[in-house]
Amino acid sequence: MYRVMIVEDDDIIAGTVKKHLEQWQYDVHIAADLSNVMGEFTDYSPHIVLMDIKLPFYNGYHWCSEIRRVSKLPIMFLSSASDNMNIVMAMNMGADDFIAKPFDLEVLTVKIQALIRRSYDFSVGSSVISHKDAILNLTDATLNYKDEQIELTKNELKILQTLMENKEKIVSRDDLMAKIWESDDYIDENTLSVNVNRLRKKLKEIGLEDFIMTKKGLGYKLVQ
Repeated sequence: MYRVMIVEDDDIIAGTVKKHLEQWQYDVHIAADLSNVMGEFTDYSPHIVLMDIKLPFYNGYHWCSEIRRVSKLPIMFLSSASDNMNIVMAMNMGADDFIAKPFDLEVLTVKIQALIRRSYDFSVGSSVISHKDAILNLTDATLNYKDEQIELTKNELKILQTLMENKEKIVSRDDLMAKIWESDDYIDENTLSVNVNRLRKKLKEIGLEDFIMTKKGLGYKLVQ
């Protein structure tokens, strides 16, 4: 089931779109805190975002730009500000489509289906994971923290992904090695330690010192 996130301050429009899309078997989330759209974005991990331009706190262009820093997922603007200048600006900020209000719900649905078809080729999966303002992009193997970004090796990505997917738990060294073995690359305990230490150095460079904690005799855990 594809996840659709609606960023809209008109409760009637948001509720109507949500109800309609749920009839098409989409999982739909309406952003509740429009001052913290990125927090809800990373928690929900949608496959597509429907974004209004005129919003309280920050406008849709701001949030589109923030999302583009960490994800390439499709973004569609829904707005009554449909003059050429706003349409051009939306596209320049990274939007994939623009539909003017008022709009036909069936046309909106067809456009959503087309964007999902082009973007995912019918494969479903979360592309970002977050923890304590750190956002891991599984698509391009990068980690974003505040205004900084680091690129990860294949092993570093696997290690960080496993820890972030189990952020409430201690992950054993055996489990981490098993995760990396899935890539058919052999890794022993010493190599794991080297990879973890190298990853820690990269994290420290962007302000995430002590992000990965060692639990002696047990494994590793993310700082809470």
